[in-house]
Amino acid sequence: MIKKADTWKPGSNLRTLKYRSFVMRELRRTLSDRGVLEIDVPLLGRSTVTDPQLLSFSVTSEHFRGFLQTSPEYFMKRLLASGSGDIFSLGKAFRAEEEGTAHNPEFTMLEWYRINWDEHQLAEEVIDLVSVFIPSIRVSKLSYGEVFEEFLGINPHNVELSALRNRAEEANLGNWSRDFRSGCLDVLFETFVRPNMPKGLVVLYDYPSCQKALAQLHLDHKGQKVSRRFEVFLNNSELANGYFELNDFSEHQTRFKEDRRERRAMGKSLPVDDKLLLDAVKAGLPNCAGVALGVDRLLVQLLGAACIDEIMSFSWARC
Repeated sequence: MIKKADTWKPGSNLRTLKYRSFVMRELRRTLSDRGVLEIDVPLLGRSTVTDPQLLSFSVTSEHFRGFLQTSPEYFMKRLLASGSGDIFSLGKAFRAEEEGTAHNPEFTMLEWYRINWDEHQLAEEVIDLVSVFIPSIRVSKLSYGEVFEEFLGINPHNVELSALRNRAEEANLGNWSRDFRSGCLDVLFETFVRPNMPKGLVVLYDYPSCQKALAQLHLDHKGQKVSRRFEVFLNNSELANGYFELNDFSEHQTRFKEDRRERRAMGKSLPVDDKLLLDAVKAGLPNCAGVALGVDRLLVQLLGAACIDEIMSFSWARC
């Protein structure tokens, strides 16, 4: 708890600020040395994402209405469709989530895309990047289905929704009778799986198809339809989220419609499709993999901080 009399002070000390600066430099240097071009995109856009799990800040004035961007993804994909090649962005993103030890409405995100790479190649590069700061870190690569079955005895890809709802309610995790499959999987994962995963760096891949977001789908080695999505965890803290990117125009339209249907059922706002993104996809988004990494969360782990406030100059609690 921050004392009211101390809210004028920065949350991080000078040593932390210097280390943060070092980490930012090394992230830039490592990707630049690997031939990835740093780009700069707007923080304020006319459109926002439809993802049911994300809430955006709207910005209004007498002359226009826009949104603070939840990530640089849509602008970066427009660059990719224009022939930019491999690119990265290191800057601010905004999400209207609850403030907490691991969340701040304004945060620093590193997002990058690799042309003609798949999700496994990009996950290896995430490992390389973290290894710059933690040499010889223990790495585990597991499928989402493997860890879910290990800790819950449930195959997340084919279990009935009613069974997921019952399991969540039996664990006193609330009433899930009206929730979607993705929400039930998330609450069970957060409660029973994530806290029990191995320490070090864990890469989970082949997520359930209901959690596909804007990732392509394929059949895994068991013939189950899964999303080509991966997440990276550092000491059980979510660090990065990546996809083998969807580049089919009509499927993008379908996904956005599905998002709005789910948002409507959740009582959330209903953003319109980002037409400029769709135009870019239609023009030809190349085969690529992309990932977003939370820099603040990385710093929390590297410095052993108790919360995100300790590694920022001014978290929302101090603004």
